[in-house]
Amino acid sequence: MRSNKSFVRFIHPRAAFSLVELLFVIAVIGTLTGVAIAAMSGIFGQAEATAVERNAQNIVAHFNAARGAGNQTSFSDPGEAIAAITSPAGMKGGGDFASAIFTCPLSSSESAKAKGEIISIGTGANLTLAIKP
Repeated sequence: MRSNKSFVRFIHPRAAFSLVELLFVIAVIGTLTGVAIAAMSGIFGQAEATAVERNAQNIVAHFNAARGAGNQTSFSDPGEAIAAITSPAGMKGGGDFASAIFTCPLSSSESAKAKGEIISIGTGANLTLAIKP
């Protein structure tokens, strides 16, 4: 009977991991997680900046398209123009495009972030928007 137990012990010398081995594995997983989180935070920050730039480009494109279609609305500042083009009502064209509505639907927080990337050229009915160089 004794030889049978020694045979079982020879096949399975240990039934579990030691505490040191478990702590080592947890430390390695923690280190890998820290590196992954640091790498991903840079990606998310870059994605946010790209989204803001793309929203600014969309606002400028829609606004200038409305101006090109004959819109002659006079704006006192670029913020008013941005609010008009991002509102659900948008801006109407003029002449042959009088029935066209130009809008760039963004949330107020998205348009506020994009506003920082936009400059204005001209005033009143001659106001034009452009992206900061």
